[in-house]
Amino acid sequence: MSDKDILPEPDTPSGEMFVNEQGDPISEIFDSASFFGLNDSEIDSIYTRLEIGNPEDVEQIFYEELSAADQADFFSKINKDDRTKFLESYITLIHPETFLHFGDELRREILSNVDPKAIGRIIAELDSDDALDLILPLDEERQHQIIKGVSAKTRAAIREGLSFPEDSAGRLMQREFVAVPQTWTVGKTIDYLRAAADDLPGDFFDVIVITPTYHVAGEIPLNRLIRSPRKEKLQNLTLDELHIIPADMDQEDVARLFKRESLGSAPVVDDNERLIGVITIDDVINVIHEEAEEDILKLGGVDQSDLYRAILSTTRSRFSWLFVNLITAILASIVISFFDATIEQIVALAVLMPIVASMGGNAGTQALTVAVRALATKELSSTNAARVVWKETLVGALNGMAFAIIIAVTTALWFQSTGLGVVIGLAMIINLIAAGVFGASIPIILSKMGADPALASTVFLTTATDVIGFFVFLGLAASFLL
Repeated sequence: MSDKDILPEPDTPSGEMFVNEQGDPISEIFDSASFFGLNDSEIDSIYTRLEIGNPEDVEQIFYEELSAADQADFFSKINKDDRTKFLESYITLIHPETFLHFGDELRREILSNVDPKAIGRIIAELDSDDALDLILPLDEERQHQIIKGVSAKTRAAIREGLSFPEDSAGRLMQREFVAVPQTWTVGKTIDYLRAAADDLPGDFFDVIVITPTYHVAGEIPLNRLIRSPRKEKLQNLTLDELHIIPADMDQEDVARLFKRESLGSAPVVDDNERLIGVITIDDVINVIHEEAEEDILKLGGVDQSDLYRAILSTTRSRFSWLFVNLITAILASIVISFFDATIEQIVALAVLMPIVASMGGNAGTQALTVAVRALATKELSSTNAARVVWKETLVGALNGMAFAIIIAVTTALWFQSTGLGVVIGLAMIINLIAAGVFGASIPIILSKMGADPALASTVFLTTATDVIGFFVFLGLAASFLL
């Protein structure tokens, strides 16, 4: 039988535009849709309509026009006073998941000004993992106020989640899942799912098979379940491999497991290996995003996103990092001061020495970024560390020789001095080799010492390339040009 025998002919004649149920051309919908947030004109339009406050129009905005992500986009981009005003006026119309799209700082600011009972009503409409995620950025007193106003079941779930270590699987999991006895058949399971439809999680991908003692016996993907005969026993359908996650496993390791094994969901167990929750792929995607953002911020010396933090708080958080950089800059200046007589006699050195240091810093940052990422993804370990460092050293040497020729010729023509060109060329080679060595090895050493490579590597690398670059360049100049 061919596809033509089983597929209906399309109603739309060839060349005509497809439309949705409302008759709107689909191509126009895709052209006008804001897939990546609201643009400025849309925000202005929504702001004006909310200011007017026509009840029917306001309901249309929140219930029909804006998704939860769009609502969060709108509230995050308007100023604080307008945000507070609109939240007070329309808190009952805002989609509960909107608050999950805010960053920690903005969520803390917003929920600090919302009545705890209103937050309790929002929590009641969320899955347990989302409910926990919603209040995590808040201080303990505020959390306690909110938890008092929710149902006993939700209160117990949130308190259990808070009892697990920060950034652990226990904090990440949701407590709504589908678990059935291993003695059941496919037919009995499907009948149970239909009967309990109102009590099932909003989204689930696997049915967890359990023993009478609530230990995990296996997992069955939904597609395998619905394709099997009704009389088939569940124990015959479980996946060959079982990926059970301890509640205290770090969320980075959870994300790594999902990626490595291509999982859609995985059961979470307590210390007694009893099933207590499940982690789904959507939670893991959020973890991957958070961890990647955290590493990027740390490489820049910022401990967390501070777009919405208070000015003084942001200033304090950045001061320590800038202070460390000041110390390293002073160290580099001390090295330069050793050659002040040389610089006085050859003024061109003052013009050229930032080039050597800058190239070393940039080349080292490239090697460092590769090493930090490899450590984060567990691609770099003691087994291949030496090979990675050696590779980056060779890359530094080859780039050093290439740029040495370029800068040597440029310098010789610029200052009419072949000797000065040779000196800066040699300094360029040495500093780029050092950049490769230190850029790859510093994160490895810090990781072995238990420090965070993403946060601490940059300052050490900058110090090394600046000091070596200045010392080698000025030292060669003092030795060969005077």
